[in-house]
Amino acid sequence: MTRTQIQLPDDLYQRAKSFAAERELSLAEITRRGLELFLERYPESNSAKRNWTLPKVNGGGIKVPLSDLREIASEEETIRSARR
Repeated sequence: MTRTQIQLPDDLYQRAKSFAAERELSLAEITRRGLELFLERYPESNSAKRNWTLPKVNGGGIKVPLSDLREIASEEETIRSARR
């Protein structure tokens, strides 16, 4: 296992710590699980790298309108369907 450091906005850190404490998990464990979910949703591939960009961070959290998230998800589904 590799140790690493990350920087988090204070609000995100506090929310993550509370989430972990409520579930009796470590911050490291929820971070690992979150990364696993993220990487499952956005598998590494050349087309995925070209078509998806990380939403902009604004004021300590990801602030993306729901309509944009639906559009991103729809585009990803279209890409996956085309690969099959």
